[in-house]
Amino acid sequence: MRASRLLSVLLLLQNRGRMTAEELATELEVSVRTVYRDVEALSAAGVPVYADRGRTGGYQLVDGYRTRLTGLTEEEAQSLSLAGLPGAATELGLGTVLAAAQLKLHAAMPSELRAGASKISERFYLDVPGWHRGIESLPRLSELADAVWHGRRVKIRYERWGQRKVDRVLDPLGLILKAGNWYLAARCDGTDRTYRISRIEELEDLGETFERPSDFDLARYWHEWSEQFEKRMYSRTAVVRLNEFARILLPFYLGAVGARALRETAAEPDENGWLTMELPVEPGEPAVGELLRFGGNLEVLEPPELRERLAEEIGKMGAVYG
Repeated sequence: MRASRLLSVLLLLQNRGRMTAEELATELEVSVRTVYRDVEALSAAGVPVYADRGRTGGYQLVDGYRTRLTGLTEEEAQSLSLAGLPGAATELGLGTVLAAAQLKLHAAMPSELRAGASKISERFYLDVPGWHRGIESLPRLSELADAVWHGRRVKIRYERWGQRKVDRVLDPLGLILKAGNWYLAARCDGTDRTYRISRIEELEDLGETFERPSDFDLARYWHEWSEQFEKRMYSRTAVVRLNEFARILLPFYLGAVGARALRETAAEPDENGWLTMELPVEPGEPAVGELLRFGGNLEVLEPPELRERLAEEIGKMGAVYG
């Protein structure tokens, strides 16, 4: 345990520069006194760590010092961020690199840590896509990953909704894997946009580099874009009444949107166990298909046109089934 913590101290100082004993203690969830002892142990082991006193002081490593504990190449070290996603790493063209990195890391571990790492990999497995869905197989994904990594401008032919095809010149900024689907975050004409990679029909490297915007944060961008996408997708609200079985189905059929609406807008159940709530729905026909999945366990009260459209579709189904 202490060996692991000493390595954490070393890597924190290496990655963040100067840190106070209080900051290290908070990060490692130990006492300041323990930090003092750990730094002394590192120094005794030959690690060039020293302390600056005063208000702006703290511990830091001698300039230029880098630990060589891993023995990994730069590419192998970079691939370790995908260690829990072997399928995704393969799609990005990093499958063999990741395997080599994991072997080196495993071999470099002390025997007690190696046994623990093996136990975890034997007992836990991360499977990203949802049920009945696989990760898309995309022949251009590794090319896009290369363009993202090296900051190269590309031209694409993209199929928008409604089968309309457009040409775009992009500065690719990042790749996102969401529920088995790959997306590209890119800057186009000064605006950050998102493209589903399966809809990219042609890809051309323009042989130009671009300067990556220093203020672009991929995780923050995706979070904000996802929220806006959800609002655009579920832009209408229906008033519905539903029974207990429909309440169980709601998170499965409508995901977090349905679960949140149930939690925030539902009234108390009546004497028959039915309750009324406001449910975000997609505009047009997609809402009809989504709501029909609930069968007779959900009734739409408003808006009238959606209720009429459902009644019409149910009538057609009744005629088909006699």
